[in-house]
Amino acid sequence: MISSRNEVTQMIVSAKVAKGLTWGEVAEAIGQSKEWTTAACLGQMTFTKSQAQAAGEIFGLSEEAVAWLQIVPYKGSLPTSVPTDPLIYRWYEMVNVYGTTIKELIHEEFGDGIMSAIDFAMDIQRETDPKGDRVKVVLSGKFLPYKTY
Repeated sequence: MISSRNEVTQMIVSAKVAKGLTWGEVAEAIGQSKEWTTAACLGQMTFTKSQAQAAGEIFGLSEEAVAWLQIVPYKGSLPTSVPTDPLIYRWYEMVNVYGTTIKELIHEEFGDGIMSAIDFAMDIQRETDPKGDRVKVVLSGKFLPYKTY
């Protein structure tokens, strides 16, 4: 008996390693972007029934595990308030350093509101560079203005 979505995430990660799969290969089989698919496999998104069944086939999951993939997850995957993983910490650092700048520029351009993390897309690519390859991350979220009432 599975008692949490985290158990299913561990099954998925273990199967991915054992089968030598990439997230891109998994995404292609599920029919979504590698960014969304990875988030879903790591327990941050809800799979549709057909997506969950495809994931189940790819990773050799039980029917019970496939059912867990279709339940709305508890979002937020960091184990601590300040991340300790070096890569994730750098994102935390970027938001600490540039968060107010991003906020000011979005408000100046769009007005008082937020960038949605629900109506959202992300693209992560490698950019070759003779000085060392670069990571290119594009985040695109719908602007949601605050309403008066």
